[in-house]
Amino acid sequence: MFYEDAGHVYRVAEWERLKWLDHGFGTRLAGSWTPGPPVWVRQVHSARCVPAGGVAGCLGEADGLVSDRPGAYLTIRTADCIPVLLADERVRAVAAVHAGWRGTAEAIVAAAVGTLGERFGSRPEDLWAAIGPGICATCYEVGPDVAMRFARWFPERTDLAAQCTLDLAEANRRQLLEAGVGAERIFSGAPCTCCRAGEFHSWRRDRVKTGRMVSAVAIRR
Repeated sequence: MFYEDAGHVYRVAEWERLKWLDHGFGTRLAGSWTPGPPVWVRQVHSARCVPAGGVAGCLGEADGLVSDRPGAYLTIRTADCIPVLLADERVRAVAAVHAGWRGTAEAIVAAAVGTLGERFGSRPEDLWAAIGPGICATCYEVGPDVAMRFARWFPERTDLAAQCTLDLAEANRRQLLEAGVGAERIFSGAPCTCCRAGEFHSWRRDRVKTGRMVSAVAIRR
């Protein structure tokens, strides 16, 4: 499933067959690893997704990027939040999503699935999704004000009205399923950013002056 390459970038082994696609989830050792021009947004913990053309640069405030143009790398930066990459092999469209707890509570991955459909005609059943390194359920403790916003996706939980732990990656996986992406097409189980201090930046662990990891997806020229 996930493997770390020689450049300290995590990749999905099953996506290697998609020769038109480049993707990766960077570590603190990878730096700005993208080999092509990056496209990014000022991340504001929203559910807003914007289309990216073929030109590199900043596209304003949002937390998701979609494109069907080759060349530019759609990038997001995280340090505990969940990076999610989407790829449609039928129409060759891609998305990069920054899913913090606020964006996850607003179902940003479902918004990205919808935006891919509206812009490029993507169908959920044709999408592949990869949920990259982020803070794990064991490390992520939240108060009831946050936890209760996830009751819809964790109906089996009876402890959300109190201090508890929250699995953001699983919340995003369930939202992808709800949006129509097949379970067998969703890759999860990436490492925890908070647990692995030598490998990942973590805001929850380090609090101040922490760096960010770059995750990206691109359509090759």
